[in-house]
Amino acid sequence: MQVKKLWWVGLFAIAMAYLESAVVVYLRRMYDLGDDLTKIPNFDRTITGIEIGREVATMVMLLTVGWIAGRRLQSRVAFAFFTFGVWDIFYYVWLWVFIGWPMSPLTWDILFLVPVPWWGPVISPVLIASLMVAGGIVAVWVDDREWLIRPSKADWAMLFAGMGLALIAFMWDALGNLPLSPDEFDSIKPSTFPWGVYLLGLLLMG
Repeated sequence: MQVKKLWWVGLFAIAMAYLESAVVVYLRRMYDLGDDLTKIPNFDRTITGIEIGREVATMVMLLTVGWIAGRRLQSRVAFAFFTFGVWDIFYYVWLWVFIGWPMSPLTWDILFLVPVPWWGPVISPVLIASLMVAGGIVAVWVDDREWLIRPSKADWAMLFAGMGLALIAFMWDALGNLPLSPDEFDSIKPSTFPWGVYLLGLLLMG
């Protein structure tokens, strides 16, 4: 039963979240960063490059474990979604345990740096991660019963449209300042979060 693997894959994701949050705690201490990340100073270019590489490496590790856990394409994708979702949620859980941050679900966080800075209130990636966890569990359960998931063209269109809208919401400020020079890359800070765009994307993905 693949469903039993969810416990081990989930444990791996929680441990990975611990490592990720620990690195963030170290960076905050090293650079004397406060709780308001919208006021952080620009990092030097070397650190920014290493941080981007770390983010990519983290994604590769999470998705690889999901891929290994599944037995065919649909369960592999399901495990990958589940792994990423659990990791993302527990990343914030561990940060709250370590340093009491985030202070609220609406606290701003810088989510990714690839290909441009992503910003959003903490609750926004957590809601998407929750969808990924729930969808991953259901898909693994379905695969255990030898049922094939056959999304229609409309289903795919809604999913990709929702993902696109969510990405636009997270990159809202960066997209509004394109093209970005290397010096401007680190200086992008959020002004306002486009909740309408985000919630429509979340609805379509759900």
